[in-house]
Amino acid sequence: METAAKKDMILTSTFEKVYDAWHSGKRRVFIEGGTWASKTYSIMQLLKLILENYREPILCTVTSESMPHLKRGAMRDWLKIMGDELIESCWNRSDFIYTFPKSGCKLEFVSSDQPFKLKGGRREILFCNEINHIDRDSYRQADMRTRLFTICDWNPESEFWYHDEGVGNETGNEYLHVVYQDALEVIPQVQIDNIESYRDKDPNWYRVYALGLPGELAGKVHPEPIQVDKLPDGDVFYGLDYGFASDPTVLIRNVIVGENLYSHEVFSDDSGLTNEDIGRLMTLNKVGYAPIYPDPNEPKSAEELRRLGFNVDETVKGPGSVEYGIKMVNQYYQHWTKESVRSIKAQRNYRYIKKRESTGREYLSKDTTHQWSHWMDARRYAVASHNVYGGELPSPVSNVTGMAVRR
Repeated sequence: METAAKKDMILTSTFEKVYDAWHSGKRRVFIEGGTWASKTYSIMQLLKLILENYREPILCTVTSESMPHLKRGAMRDWLKIMGDELIESCWNRSDFIYTFPKSGCKLEFVSSDQPFKLKGGRREILFCNEINHIDRDSYRQADMRTRLFTICDWNPESEFWYHDEGVGNETGNEYLHVVYQDALEVIPQVQIDNIESYRDKDPNWYRVYALGLPGELAGKVHPEPIQVDKLPDGDVFYGLDYGFASDPTVLIRNVIVGENLYSHEVFSDDSGLTNEDIGRLMTLNKVGYAPIYPDPNEPKSAEELRRLGFNVDETVKGPGSVEYGIKMVNQYYQHWTKESVRSIKAQRNYRYIKKRESTGREYLSKDTTHQWSHWMDARRYAVASHNVYGGELPSPVSNVTGMAVRR
């Protein structure tokens, strides 16, 4: 089946490594690696080939931390791979189960935050996508109910239970390390250049996403967020970070209830939006006349949005405002809706950058990682400014150097 079925696919070195693990009869394969290594895409290619050609009907479960994460990751990759081959009558879009008509095999997508579904049934193949965000017990229970093959992949943002237990070294298991060089068949040169540009700019990012090695916990700006299904009732206010070149334009909806900050990623768009485009998206997302706190460094854009009818308010700015905003966010228990996939990833990776003095001593600077900043900045603008301009002050700010606070 392999030769005939594989010939129409563009296959990477990552695919071949995972295929070899399956073909050699491994019970489990653990795949740790960097960005653009084609981990998830290659795994979904393999699962398609197995399930459409297997000699008897089997069940394969694909899981990750939430259904939104699945839809924007593994499920999206699978739908792209299927393309015109997908038969709508075989695709149960309510339960997210696809039945391959020739073999009778089934592919189901189940999020790990639905443990009764993940742990309840039995299956032949299990794929845990970004297993570093799936708790150890959920993985163990699901793996125990898997008969043939378990696949796990992750970006090594930091060490987690896998590294503590060394399960990749157990008999019958295989550990694979892949990086973007394992996917040169599909990666554009512009992405290679972008990855390499972080070698000196952000060594921790380069270590994790270019070299595929475990990152350092030191320097995280915000704690691990709590995920919720939706925002609670309350006064809504927004934060807006304008995009530029390849940077996304991000709008974040926020609600504060007591000591809890709840946030939702309304949109995150890196297509080069104009202010008119931003206004159109805000209208579609029913922003209404709730206060919006934008990047304070673009007053012209703020004025254009006001003229489009939006309540664009003043944003805290000036020396000390970034540090103040981070402190304001960190005084709350931080929640993101599960739909806010890119924002959750940004919070997990947003760090202070390590620098080196001329003496060789390393220290954590006040500079933060740019590539994860857009989502965090949008929320920070909103929380810091709403506290000062739109609501009661939770703590004194008069001692923040260089900040003009309107009373």
